[in-house]
Amino acid sequence: VAWDRDYNDGQLVEPELVFFAQDDDGNVWTLGQYPEEYEDGKLVATPAWLAGQEGAKAGLVMRAAPKPGTAGYSQGLGPKVGYADRAKVRKVNERTCVPTGCYQDVVVTEEWDKTDPKAFQLKYYASGIGNIRVGWAGTDEEQEVLELTRAAQLSPAALAEADRQVLKLEQRAYQRSKGLYGRTAPAEGSPG
Repeated sequence: VAWDRDYNDGQLVEPELVFFAQDDDGNVWTLGQYPEEYEDGKLVATPAWLAGQEGAKAGLVMRAAPKPGTAGYSQGLGPKVGYADRAKVRKVNERTCVPTGCYQDVVVTEEWDKTDPKAFQLKYYASGIGNIRVGWAGTDEEQEVLELTRAAQLSPAALAEADRQVLKLEQRAYQRSKGLYGRTAPAEGSPG
């Protein structure tokens, strides 16, 4: 379970729970998401999807051995909420620098929504870190640009606080998405 928080001009606009799994071959999958979308500090939507529920399907986030020129792939399908992201590997073995440092052997993917294939993001993934940069290409109206500005190993106290915040978000998911999220078992905190 990942806890993702998006900020715009210092204001939280989307806290999100994202569910990942790695298969025996090393491929990383996404199994669903519970986001809360805010505008001007007010909740406006919770477009959750979970694989196996309401026609939703898991999708690949990262292939075990990514190679440019291979076919595009689904990153998941949440038809009830319009989630239909796709991706393909654009480059491997790239070098890129962000505020946290420079990274070698970076994988660059193109990611897009199936309903608008001409607007896509470029995502840069560093081994052992994850997504370190987001750029855009094509006709992407949002033109979102993100860079990793800080990476930290959480202390036990900080990890416990993160667990508390994640469990609070999950409790809101049970209240706001009873028909979908309400069918799942509660999460457990981090060990130790």
